[in-house]
Amino acid sequence: MINFNVSQFGQFPKARRGAIAAGLLNMMLVSSVLGLVACKKPAEKTDDIRPVRVVTAALESSELQTEFPGEVRARIESRLGFRVPGKIISRKVDVGTMVKKGQVLMQLDSQDLLLGQASAKAALSAAESNRDLAKAEFKRYQELREKNFVAQAVLDAKETTYKAAQASYEQAKAGFSNQSNQTSYSSLVSDVDGVVTGIDAEIGQVVAAGTPVVRVAKEGEMDVVVGIPEDRINAIRQMKDVSVRMWANKTEVIAAKLRELSPIADPVTRTFTAKLALPANQKDVKLGMTATASFGMKNPNALVKLPLTALFHDKTATSVWVVENGAVRLQSVNVASTIGEDVLIASGVTPGQQVVTAGVNLLKPGQKVSILGAEVKATNNNAGTSASANPGANK
Repeated sequence: MINFNVSQFGQFPKARRGAIAAGLLNMMLVSSVLGLVACKKPAEKTDDIRPVRVVTAALESSELQTEFPGEVRARIESRLGFRVPGKIISRKVDVGTMVKKGQVLMQLDSQDLLLGQASAKAALSAAESNRDLAKAEFKRYQELREKNFVAQAVLDAKETTYKAAQASYEQAKAGFSNQSNQTSYSSLVSDVDGVVTGIDAEIGQVVAAGTPVVRVAKEGEMDVVVGIPEDRINAIRQMKDVSVRMWANKTEVIAAKLRELSPIADPVTRTFTAKLALPANQKDVKLGMTATASFGMKNPNALVKLPLTALFHDKTATSVWVVENGAVRLQSVNVASTIGEDVLIASGVTPGQQVVTAGVNLLKPGQKVSILGAEVKATNNNAGTSASANPGANK
């Protein structure tokens, strides 16, 4: 209530009377707004009903199948190195170069090896001269012994000298052959027809004997190498239907064979390496290509198939949301395998249950939901009923 004596209003100056009138008007407006706010009723609390899409679980007789990414590699890949130490002075190939058996890949500085070969050759010549001299002297003493000019002991000594000279010659000959081989080892050659997949040393580098410097993959046989998780290793051993699809050509399915399965997990990835043999003469398959390896087997029991989007992963288990009486609850499941965009559920879901397939990460236990498909169906039914009730409405 605002109290104001109107008789006193005329006593104020004209400018003051305008300001007083404006202040009174503002006070009346504020009072009106406060009154409206006080009269407004509190908003009613409504339930948060979230729309979802569902699918009805049903048993299906299908094939157990699982897929893993892999890489195409050569079945035989050699890390080649020089058999002698030395300094690299020449490199004849690059990564990706196709090579033939006997082709030179790298060369070492062979100056020291040539000097060693010359020394061994000189030693061989000296040993050969000593042997020839001892042989001639032994033959001469044989003739003297036949004429009884020398004693048998002297002849035996000459024979021993000749045999020692012969042994020295054989030793020098072997040393010369060995040094000749060492000299030839200054050239690194390919022992197979294939392709260079890596260069591990460059010109000017001094390498020790046996140090890998070039990697060569043998031409022809190829494998797809995949890593199998430890929870799937037992199932993989039973799956005989193996196929491969290249990422470059996903429509072509290539039959493969499980050639090797490592019994020990990789210390870094903690997966078991599996090698799948590809058929020969695969023209469109190149080394290093990305592939998808599929393992399958006929499923003796029918399982429930659900879309991958129905799975809800938390810290402890894999679950799905099941709709019951207009609300959802979380149900733990065991996944048997994956087939493309679907999963096969081994246990946890029974046929006839409605499972949420979209929006699983936005739900909470006990939350009210509305099924999108059911709303559309109900709307269509209502429209059909109205049309039947008023057959002449559209006429």
